[in-house]
Amino acid sequence: MPKARGRGGLPKKIARPGREGRALTRARAEAVAALRAEGHSPRHLLECSGLRRSTYYYALAHPAGPTRPELRGAVAEIFSRTANGCGHRQVAMCLRAELGERIADKTVLKVMREMGVRCGIRRETDYHRYNSYRGVVGETFENAIGRDFSAGAPWQKMGTDVTEFRQPWGKAYFAPVYDFGSKEIVAWSTSTSPNMDQQELLLDRLLERMPGDARPVLHSDMGWQYQHPRWTERLRAAGITQSMSRKGNCIDNGATGQVFGHIKDEFFRGRTWPDFESFKADLDAYVVHWNTRRRQVKLRGLTPEEFRSQSLAA
Repeated sequence: MPKARGRGGLPKKIARPGREGRALTRARAEAVAALRAEGHSPRHLLECSGLRRSTYYYALAHPAGPTRPELRGAVAEIFSRTANGCGHRQVAMCLRAELGERIADKTVLKVMREMGVRCGIRRETDYHRYNSYRGVVGETFENAIGRDFSAGAPWQKMGTDVTEFRQPWGKAYFAPVYDFGSKEIVAWSTSTSPNMDQQELLLDRLLERMPGDARPVLHSDMGWQYQHPRWTERLRAAGITQSMSRKGNCIDNGATGQVFGHIKDEFFRGRTWPDFESFKADLDAYVVHWNTRRRQVKLRGLTPEEFRSQSLAA
């Protein structure tokens, strides 16, 4: 039988079956073997399954083994660093950076599936219940960020917001300042009340860490806290340009909101704490993990702390 020809009379390249095709072939071979053990004709079974005789015996002689079994312990340890686990990209970045492994993201995903570990899919639940908007109650500012959250270095563009955590004993409010360049939570405050005392403590911690020559833009929504004179005057005195989202446009502050989503997924979802102090201590520990151990795809696998250190040393 003549070979199929393509352009220029060259033989067409026969595509090899992909991973899904090989898995299907293996499954068919196993089904044929099981039915053959019951006394059915091998020839008839191979015709029905569409398998060649050689393919059938090759699949039986080469059963599928576990993928990279030597990495399972490391994968389990990385996955367990947060209460609700992490995704395969995070695990892959840690394997490459910490163990020097040459491994693709998809291979790590396959290993995790074989191990039966997976990160929960983000769900739209009560993540955005808290709303600090009270109308125009103070000074407002133009949106200087304009949804451009990119920054080439730390201390150029930052975002802030407040999110709410509900527990049997009450509510906790988390207010961070997030650096768009280094992906680092550079300052944060956790309180049982979203008041100006919390915001002033946040500013104390931010200004304590901010380099003297930095002149960043700090973006927020139009919450009453960010219109308050105690907030606007301190930012102006520190040389920080204030930027605000437009009313009813949560995407304008999407970078900070994305951080809240990760925190709720990896740290908070499905957990309860006996009191506020234990919750605050665990949240503080998670923020330290975020800054020092949680690797970022957009930072090419570096942690926020590693990226900041390299940027300042350059």
